[in-house]
Amino acid sequence: MMMKQGLWAMCLLSGMSFVVGNVALAESSTPLTAPTAPVAPTAPVAPAASVAIPACAPAVAPITEQDVQAAQQAWADGIVTIGKTYQEKGDYSAAATKLLDQLYAFDEGEVLFKPTKAAEDQFRGSKDEALSYFVKGKETEDHGFALQPWSKVRFENEAVAINQDTAEAMGNYYFTDAATGKETKVEYTFGYKRAKTDGHLAIFLHHSSLPYHPEH
Repeated sequence: MMMKQGLWAMCLLSGMSFVVGNVALAESSTPLTAPTAPVAPTAPVAPAASVAIPACAPAVAPITEQDVQAAQQAWADGIVTIGKTYQEKGDYSAAATKLLDQLYAFDEGEVLFKPTKAAEDQFRGSKDEALSYFVKGKETEDHGFALQPWSKVRFENEAVAINQDTAEAMGNYYFTDAATGKETKVEYTFGYKRAKTDGHLAIFLHHSSLPYHPEH
């Protein structure tokens, strides 16, 4: 009887050991991981601010010597047109105003204008003063230089200096009297810049004088 109880106890202990062993094995076969901490909610990301890119200024073509020559021819043609209009009893003042508006930079800033036949008011800084010089009116000394009239004006450049956005030309221009055909030589310096409106060359500097004649 005692032997049977001992065997049963051993079986019971053995079964417990087996169960415990199974539990141990089961636990050892399960990977051990640390508990994950709760993730705090993140604030919504604001969209990146758009960067305004400034518009590029339109490229301005550099002035060429051909541009200067074209501007000089336009001026010569304008002077001849004023004289013809005067001869034909047309509105020569309007023709002179057109020349000043199209070829000079009076509407864009300072213009340095020293005309040939001016002694009392030598420097004409306004459009009205320049108009008076070409067709008379404002200044009493003016007799209308363009009303001569001239049948032809031609330029001979001594030199043309190009500075990207400005140009200066110096030389002699020759005026042919429409009545006599006599040619008069006059010295000049012109300064040009591109007009803001359409980029054509506009005169900002005009100095003109008769050549020096020594008395001896």
